[in-house]
Amino acid sequence: MDIEKIRGLFPVLHQEVHGKPLVYFDNAATTQKPKAVLDALNNYYQTDNSNIHRGAHTLADRATRYYEETREALRQFINASESAEILFTKGTTEGINLVASTFGRKFIGKGDEIIISTLEHHSNIVPWQMLCEEKGAILKVIPINDAGEILYEEFEKLLSPKTKLVSIVHASNALGTINPVKKIIAAAHAVGAKVLLDGAQSSSHLQVDVQDLDCDFFSFSAHKLYGPTGLGVLYGKRAILESMPPYQGGGEMIKEVTFEKTTYNEIPFKFEAGTPNIGDVIAFKAALDFVNNLGKDQIRQHEDELLRYANELLAEVKGFIPVGTAAEKVSVLSFNINAMHPYDVGMMLDANGIAVRTGHHCTQPLMKRLRIEGTVRASFSVYNSKSEIEKLAESVSRIARIKNK
Repeated sequence: MDIEKIRGLFPVLHQEVHGKPLVYFDNAATTQKPKAVLDALNNYYQTDNSNIHRGAHTLADRATRYYEETREALRQFINASESAEILFTKGTTEGINLVASTFGRKFIGKGDEIIISTLEHHSNIVPWQMLCEEKGAILKVIPINDAGEILYEEFEKLLSPKTKLVSIVHASNALGTINPVKKIIAAAHAVGAKVLLDGAQSSSHLQVDVQDLDCDFFSFSAHKLYGPTGLGVLYGKRAILESMPPYQGGGEMIKEVTFEKTTYNEIPFKFEAGTPNIGDVIAFKAALDFVNNLGKDQIRQHEDELLRYANELLAEVKGFIPVGTAAEKVSVLSFNINAMHPYDVGMMLDANGIAVRTGHHCTQPLMKRLRIEGTVRASFSVYNSKSEIEKLAESVSRIARIKNK
């Protein structure tokens, strides 16, 4: 891939921060947006701005067509069996909360069990805690080893006929660990449990085929996939979605409303109450086209090479402590420097124009398990280069030398 040509598609990358060229390594938090996405969003508001689905005029027809084209593009992107299995949400978090509030409240009761892992983001912990408190269900947690890998044998021990749901991250946002989700799904199904995958990170790095994985739900966000913020996707198997009650009441999610009774719409509309995020949905297709044109396999190969190179250079830095050394990872490098707070390291890197994320990354239980307050997290994307990795290594080396004086 021609990385310089790819970088030319992203206007935000071509600026200076504190007098230094921007090096953007905060991609696990949000990716930057190619100009095609920005143009698509602008074009919608300039030429097609209209509400969708029930308008009888040309603008409404165009907006509806483009909106539903994105749904079909997403079906293809994750290989769902039909576009009706694709629900639009505000993001990964809302997708998980939707499942907890609908599937969870209908099918999980007192004494039932939900399994998550130590690697989870808070958004895949708190909704289940709330549901367990409400229903009297039990939350169980898969332990990990020091490398940040789940202990699969311990997961198997947690499974029982009482297990109703396993909700697990596909790829860790804090450490980059890729979980063996296909094995997990098969084992969960063997005891009759359903499985939700948090795909916030995996959707941009890994090939995702929900039919091959056989997951029951898959939730991810547009903004981590070169698309707009405030938009997400929840995939669910048709039979399960049809068995779930609506998430919210209002327009679009109904067939007929009387003061005596309301009948609900078909999926996916049953779960999409109110005017949706039309412009961002339409613009998201341009992000999917960008990824498809480059190819997921090529993107991952480049990102894996960046991660390998970063580990190689930073391993030479005295005081560098990698955090999360799983054998299978996406391009996330979490680390600390001896005796330095992650926030201080992040501020020093920012002074050199390098954007990283610091703190607990919304994974406080994971940080507690690793016996640390947090990490510095550098996360790499397709538009990053080896020369930027070298700048990171040089800056970290200087920071470490200052501390060790």
